[in-house]
Amino acid sequence: MSGATSLPPLVEPAAELTKEEVARYSRHLIIPDVGMDGQKRLKNAKVLVVGAGGLGSPALLYLAAAGVGTLGIVEFDEVDESNLHRQVIHGQSDLGRPKAESARDSIAEVNPFVKVNLHQVHLSSDNALDIFRDYDLILDGTDNFATRYLVNDAAVLAGKPYVWGSIFRFEGQASVFWDQYGPNYRDLYPEPPPPGMVPSCAEGGVLGVLCASIGSIMVNEAIKLITGIGETLLGRLMIYDALEMNYRTVKIRKDPNATPITELIDYEAFCGVVSSDAQEAAAKSTITPGELKSMFDNGEKFELIDVREPHEYEIVKIEGSKLIPKDRILSGEALAELPQDRKIVLHCKSGARSAEALAALHKAGFADAVHVGGGVLGWANEVDPSLPTY
Repeated sequence: MSGATSLPPLVEPAAELTKEEVARYSRHLIIPDVGMDGQKRLKNAKVLVVGAGGLGSPALLYLAAAGVGTLGIVEFDEVDESNLHRQVIHGQSDLGRPKAESARDSIAEVNPFVKVNLHQVHLSSDNALDIFRDYDLILDGTDNFATRYLVNDAAVLAGKPYVWGSIFRFEGQASVFWDQYGPNYRDLYPEPPPPGMVPSCAEGGVLGVLCASIGSIMVNEAIKLITGIGETLLGRLMIYDALEMNYRTVKIRKDPNATPITELIDYEAFCGVVSSDAQEAAAKSTITPGELKSMFDNGEKFELIDVREPHEYEIVKIEGSKLIPKDRILSGEALAELPQDRKIVLHCKSGARSAEALAALHKAGFADAVHVGGGVLGWANEVDPSLPTY
């Protein structure tokens, strides 16, 4: 379904380029495929970027530099130190600032001719269609399945194309989805993965420069869609492996039996961000970092189990904890190593993985096991600020 012949340019050309714009975009204008016509289309284009994080950062900078006339940014988060190794639109002086405002200021430095709209909200089923309405094209730089399905379904209902990318450790993926002309995201991933199956970047990490590789591919696709040149990734999934240094593409086809998308749903529930078993276990058996400190202070008899990965344990740990990674608990192989004569307290980085492990322990008969809400990050923030966070 993809290719130059099947996709018309997304945007009509603007009436003119000013003298300053001609000077600024001259290296685009002398490419025959882009030329004045393509640059005028970019000037007239309105692109919405969901997320000003790892993928949104390079994407916004290069969309602005390319001369996209209007950029929208959906982002409610604030700049944190752990963002700076990959989120290059933010800098040291932006720590603690809203990411949307930091991104806007960087865009103004890159290209003052770009109009920037800030949407400082959680994208939700209630606001997505209203926000999408005013844009020609959506770029999805989010890092969770609930928002990806929301972006997809809203784009389908709004009749808009969108460029999607995702990153994890050393691997990235990118594609273009446009339901009228080809597949949408549900044709690639009909069902979300089970909760806890796919680690987030906060759990699994990401090589900073991978964001530039995938973000630039996303902008490249956006430029082709806006101007109508080249062959887009519609109908193809591009997979990039930075360690092996190879790109491969896989065909994606529309599922003829897919259930039509008719409305926006509760995406958190659809993706079960934490499994129902884990939610149930945690509901009755969660303690705070402060309560854990009291247990230490009172000399209570308990075993503190850290269910993170060994390389995380090396970064920071709670004194007195024992490392047993979550997968060894879920598979059952570590159950024999757990003491029967005292209470078991689990923790992870922030509480999600320990909740999954807690559900497994409750099923295995460790009825009084609990976990620490907020994990080692909560402990560092509330009890021992001398510890590093990650």
